[in-house]
Amino acid sequence: MKKIINILIIGFLFSGCSNADPVDKKIGSMLMVGFFGTEAPKDSQICKDIRDYDLGGVILFDYNPIDKSKPKNISSMSQVAKLTKQLQDCSPNKNLLIAVDQEGGKVQRLKSNYGFYGNFPSASSISNLNNNQISAIYSKMAKELKSVGINYDLAPVVDLAINPENKVIFGLGRSYGKNPVDVSQKAKLFIEAMNKEGILTSIKHFPGHGSSLGDTHKGYVDVTNTWSNVELEPYKNLKSSADSVMVAHVFNSKIDASYPASLSEKTVNGMLRKNLGYKGVVITDDLQMGAIKTKYSLKETLRLAIKAGDDILLFGNQLDPKNSVKTKILVDTIKQLIAENKISMSDIQTASNRVQVLKKQL
Repeated sequence: MKKIINILIIGFLFSGCSNADPVDKKIGSMLMVGFFGTEAPKDSQICKDIRDYDLGGVILFDYNPIDKSKPKNISSMSQVAKLTKQLQDCSPNKNLLIAVDQEGGKVQRLKSNYGFYGNFPSASSISNLNNNQISAIYSKMAKELKSVGINYDLAPVVDLAINPENKVIFGLGRSYGKNPVDVSQKAKLFIEAMNKEGILTSIKHFPGHGSSLGDTHKGYVDVTNTWSNVELEPYKNLKSSADSVMVAHVFNSKIDASYPASLSEKTVNGMLRKNLGYKGVVITDDLQMGAIKTKYSLKETLRLAIKAGDDILLFGNQLDPKNSVKTKILVDTIKQLIAENKISMSDIQTASNRVQVLKKQL
């Protein structure tokens, strides 16, 4: 019976109906993509993708990896405000998630040379301030994001600063510290300040990147011998406050002997959802990072990520710009996986439902 249903679905999927295809839109709601351009007119590819697939979201970057002399998406406050309005106008329900990585310190896409404040302190610097000071800083950050139409901040970092050899978290000052209670408290202040201005957030990088020795941007990172259960504490503490959770690409054989966290059903549906009781949206870290791209094909990445229980699949088209992936390729590949019974429509529907619940908070 299941095979017959899938055959009927796939017959519909490939019947030539394009922008009216509801299955395309269910799949599209799971995707967050990066694109090149400081504008998004109605005839632009990104606008067509948002409209035709009802994309879950887009992610903006300032640095242009193809041409350093030109911005990728961010050049000024007025330009970003215009861009986000154009992007929302492309969205059928005007509820597109428009995301940036705006943590403070080394990681802030809205820089002073574009006319933004650009001097928000790092998490490690924030840790020395009192709650009122922290709330004031993050309120200012949230107001700036809101003023230019950005509604989703892929922050705060809740990784613990437990490994001084860690270059990507500890070395960049991205952690509030090594005490999980303090980290949770400061991250909650971040979330509350953002939510007050209508900005959604994502705590990261589950199940913990603070103990790692490597950088998942560049390649495979095994935390089996350095990770400990204490790294889960912020997620336990914040599971009711978090708008979403970003899952890392770290490999941890204590949790899953076969797959990295972002592609692991034992990690996402098992540890995060079942064991910790988290009910909200899970977004992947960029699936074009070296930790994933060097080991898995695009098709296998999509299959594993969806089976794992991830709701938003992030393709930033930033780290390997010469091999940018088109939204149509992502949608068509997922359709193939459905046709081959490697994933089910119920997996897609469940993720799409969670994303729609998240968007209702906007």
